[in-house]
Amino acid sequence: MWVKFMDVADGYAAETWREVFNQEALSVRIVPPIEVGSMADARSIWVPDGKTHVAREVLNKI
Repeated sequence: MWVKFMDVADGYAAETWREVFNQEALSVRIVPPIEVGSMADARSIWVPDGKTHVAREVLNKI
């Protein structure tokens, strides 16, 4: 199961966060809004349910 971890301003920021989390061996899913228009639209980043503590630790490092 996946849980919503954070919202980001646009698709470019979401891809940057994906790379940061992937460097720490944490898989993420980027969920665009239903009415996808462009990369400028806000996105949600989801992480596996049991890995939210890892995602928080990554944010604490930064």
